Amino acid sequence: MTTPKKKNTIFINIAFIVMSVALVAFLMRAPAETTARLPHDGDHTRFFGMKKKAAEKFCTECHNPEDMALPEDHPPKYRCLFCHKREE
Repeated sequence: MTTPKKKNTIFINIAFIVMSVALVAFLMRAPAETTARLPHDGDHTRFFGMKKKAAEKFCTECHNPEDMALPEDHPPKYRCLFCHKREE
């Protein structure tokens, strides 16, 4: 004969497992990353040794409306390396 406490523990464990499986299934259906990475070329090499926020201060030197304009629907311009990850 099972006690109410044991039934409650079994129910909690089953609920945890079901929620974990649902979360993993949801995350596995996420779309592939499509954002371009920060290229490892002569123009960007100096930024690989910096922290993200320090490096982002230099992005607008080249990526501005006069030199290399960003698309109109581009997200906020001050957090470049939040989306554009550094290449390994």
